[in-house]
Amino acid sequence: MKKRRPIFKFQRFSKKQRQIFTWWADSSPVKDAAGIIADGAIRSGKTVSMSLSFVMWAMERYDGQNFIMAGKTISSFKRNVLQNLKMMLTSRGYRWTYHISGDLPNMLEVSRKGRTNFFYVFGGKDEGSQDLVQGITAAGAFFDEVALMPESFVNQATGRCSVEGAAWWFNCNPAGPMHWFKQEWIDKRKKKKLLYLHFTMDDNLSLSERVKEKYREMYAGVFYLRYIKGLWAVAEGLIYTMFSDQNMYADADRPVALKSTAVKTITVDYGTTNPCVFLEIWDDGETLWVDREYRWDSRSEDARRSGNPQKTDSQYADDMEDFMGTDPESQCMVVVDPSAASFIAELRSRGVYVKPANNEVVDGIRVVGSLLGRRGIRINRDNCKGLIGEMRSYVWDDKAAERGEEKPVKQKDHGPDALRYYCYTVLPKWRIGA
Repeated sequence: MKKRRPIFKFQRFSKKQRQIFTWWADSSPVKDAAGIIADGAIRSGKTVSMSLSFVMWAMERYDGQNFIMAGKTISSFKRNVLQNLKMMLTSRGYRWTYHISGDLPNMLEVSRKGRTNFFYVFGGKDEGSQDLVQGITAAGAFFDEVALMPESFVNQATGRCSVEGAAWWFNCNPAGPMHWFKQEWIDKRKKKKLLYLHFTMDDNLSLSERVKEKYREMYAGVFYLRYIKGLWAVAEGLIYTMFSDQNMYADADRPVALKSTAVKTITVDYGTTNPCVFLEIWDDGETLWVDREYRWDSRSEDARRSGNPQKTDSQYADDMEDFMGTDPESQCMVVVDPSAASFIAELRSRGVYVKPANNEVVDGIRVVGSLLGRRGIRINRDNCKGLIGEMRSYVWDDKAAERGEEKPVKQKDHGPDALRYYCYTVLPKWRIGA
């Protein structure tokens, strides 16, 4: 028996979503635009309407042509775009085949009414990604989350769209006001003859007020302005503005059964001349309880008095064994800064299970901020004074912002970095809103 493909159930479209579906139609006054930009809040209905309309436009205008479809990575594009797109195409009467490997890897072949076109999926995660699109001649390109891609990749991909009538389709959540896409595409949209639509969650008619309120509670600070308000807001000042006394607890407030029911993990921000920090985290499935910290600063007065201020990997590994405990019940996974290759090797040689951390800085900060805002992180005020002090002084780098970059000041960041490693490496996507 032939397996039936799932059918996508369409919800009522908002006015802005309908504009996405009709701007290129023959009766549209803006049909000759060079492309479209849709930006704004998360969960606002941009991706569903943009991806489907892109394919509908391509199938209406062309036959036998190549098209570019891109996300930050191929896997994220499959998860965020392709999964729903294939169901929507089936529901609309299109036939499609997704080629995973072979001579045509990561290519969606779509047919309808005697026409067939080819949609090649690319990942634009770094500067080297521009090499992937060289050589292709395309009739259009769709970029999902374009603000997460390097400018070189987007320039290379848009430059490959040389077929007569080709158009560019851009979709994203906002970043900072100095971001290259904001300055070079949104701010210059009239010169480039691009249609621009700004979305809020109210433009997604499938969301209830209860769901929208849930998303509003997920973010704070600059991420609230970007993901909920849909603003190209600058990252400035204190990073964890949502951190408060409600995120802290005393030894006496620790749940009685926590250490018999929760999972322990130790997370590490490694340093030799810079401080080295271990955090002991207990995860009960809802809340992260940061219960203890280890900290060694080779520049501190205590370290200088010790006569051995700068520790070796072996000495840090000894300290890790003491911090973790030697009995079998104390053993746990250790998440380590991925740049600390020699320390990771030393721990593994002693039988410690080590997981190198995912070191995505801005996304990791967003996740930690979201968890703090939901009170999903609690920090022991008695045992983690160093971490608490750093959380209260962790700030954005103003000079980097002037260059259009977003990064924290590299001072008093060791505890926050270790916490970020755990949250963005270990927690499942449904808990971090990814």
